Amino acid sequence: MAARQWRVHPAWGVAAVAFVALIGAAGFRAAPGPLMVPLHHELGWSTSVMSLAVSVNLVLFGLTAPFAAALMDRFGIRAVTATALVLVALGAGLSVLATASWQLLLTWGLLIGLGTGSMALVFAATIANRWFVRRRGLVMGILTAGSATGQLIFLPLVAWLAETVGWQAASLAIAAGALAVVPLVVLLLRDFPHDLGAAPYGATADDVPPTRDAGGAARRAVRALRTASRVPAFWALAGAFAICGATTNGLVGIHFVPSAHDHGMATTTAAGLLAVVGIFDIVGTIASGYLTDRFDPRILLAAYYFFRGVGLALLPALLADSVHPSMVAFVVIYGLDWVATVPPTSALCREIFGDQGTIVFGWVFASHQLGAAAAAFGAGVVRDTVGSYTYAWLAGGALCVVAAVLSWVVRRAEPATVAATR
Repeated sequence: MAARQWRVHPAWGVAAVAFVALIGAAGFRAAPGPLMVPLHHELGWSTSVMSLAVSVNLVLFGLTAPFAAALMDRFGIRAVTATALVLVALGAGLSVLATASWQLLLTWGLLIGLGTGSMALVFAATIANRWFVRRRGLVMGILTAGSATGQLIFLPLVAWLAETVGWQAASLAIAAGALAVVPLVVLLLRDFPHDLGAAPYGATADDVPPTRDAGGAARRAVRALRTASRVPAFWALAGAFAICGATTNGLVGIHFVPSAHDHGMATTTAAGLLAVVGIFDIVGTIASGYLTDRFDPRILLAAYYFFRGVGLALLPALLADSVHPSMVAFVVIYGLDWVATVPPTSALCREIFGDQGTIVFGWVFASHQLGAAAAAFGAGVVRDTVGSYTYAWLAGGALCVVAAVLSWVVRRAEPATVAATR
């Protein structure tokens, strides 16, 4: 059947719906930092305990991703995405009933971890790889920026509600944001281009159209990991991306606000700075997607990690009770670099592992979240033990240098080399 002719290709409409869905799922990514201070003051819960709940969330966020990618291949993007948003809403809404810190492990940890894990970056990679042949890097950058946009929208709101109304109102706002997107996903998101009588954007007659996989999702995810684990490039990418997670979601995303509060800065001011990171994250990630379509992804990754490490090493000297030009410079530079690593990492997974690239990227992303979980919990322990986050920031800077080296040495395998591992 010949593909229909469209004035505007439907792939762009699907990408737009996916972008909004990522915004709706991003509410909790903005929540822990602003909520940890009022929870500690109101209920007496320690930073270590709350950091543990966030760590459970981050672990599940990562480990769910490769299975979610396989589930999207098996049952469709729409069903998995709608279910994930409902889980996020349940976790955020039920957290207002928590009376003991361990209950955060069920709400912040289990429910939201499973929900956000199913809406992780593999969702963006699935949309980009399934609906686009041309502009994949750019689309991956735009969709990755969806989470940053969600952070930009939710972070000031969560901080303001937590300080003026209460942390419960902030949690309910996150739940409402996730639920609001569900009807849009159910009505407008489609699984494959041929569902609309279209070919992927930029496809030629020689391109094989994507199809629904009939195999078991768990089996496909494990098989992809087994294949990837035989290729050294996988371990280099996974190691670097673990450090990426540690130095973004784990350190700055969770602990920047409490650390700034330790130096006398108002919580709302610190949250505002983190929201500005989200603004420049959007710019940096889209620009990184554009660059990924044109330059060697390894060079881009090495540069991104190096400059991130410099920023973290300087951060302890920049924190103060008020905003000053050097802090603004840090926020801008760190924002541009925040998840700029995603498009080149996804591109390398697709280039090296072919049709298994999306699921392999899910496993690489799992390492990202394991790194984030370790850093989130570790930094909380450092703060409770030493009374300062300084050693956590310096350790993060050193790790970024390691990530830069790992990215530089990734070997871009020939397709035949990877095929031999299957």
